[in-house]
Amino acid sequence: MTEEARIKLLLVDNHPVVRAGIQHFLRDAMDIQVVAEANSGQEALKIARQIEVSMILIEIALNDRNGIDILKQIKREFPDIAVIVYSSHREDQYAIRALKAGAAGFLNKHASETELINAIKQVASGLKFISPELAQEMANNLNNEHANEPHKTLSDREYQTMIMIASGKSVSDIAKELSLSVKTISEYRSRILLKMKLRHNAELTHYAIKNELVE
Repeated sequence: MTEEARIKLLLVDNHPVVRAGIQHFLRDAMDIQVVAEANSGQEALKIARQIEVSMILIEIALNDRNGIDILKQIKREFPDIAVIVYSSHREDQYAIRALKAGAAGFLNKHASETELINAIKQVASGLKFISPELAQEMANNLNNEHANEPHKTLSDREYQTMIMIASGKSVSDIAKELSLSVKTISEYRSRILLKMKLRHNAELTHYAIKNELVE
């Protein structure tokens, strides 16, 4: 395949070691070319505005912004760029949110070299990619989408806030990290507790741990 026909991939991850590992995985895939790397969502957007990119592989947990937020902005600015989101979280926690936000695929961070390459090629061909395990999970929950999992009723921002609260972060810490006001985060917290029928942070944290949403 010619240089012009290669899949031009932008790799986005906070950790240089992870990026190096993925580069190593892709070294022999002659039709995939990593044209740039970014360690934050904002850097990824800057690069996409400057060079030709046909696909972005992005970690969902970035230091500056949540990967879902960046994904939505990428799809607004560059609707023709295919995006694969990957994460070390269980697939059922973020995959549906990522796909609804415009991702062409979702990959577990612990996927094999073969699965990574297959995912990139499948998405490049115009198809969506999800793992067989996630497909089975989605099929199992087809008629029972929210029955016993109230966290799935939360918006993306509410879900992100819930995870941060359950991880022990204060409202002020969350506000600073997300560049939002304390009042806004407090309103998110109130809506989360209301939607999930919980009374306080301790119950929220217990719920998140019980459902393996946080470690």
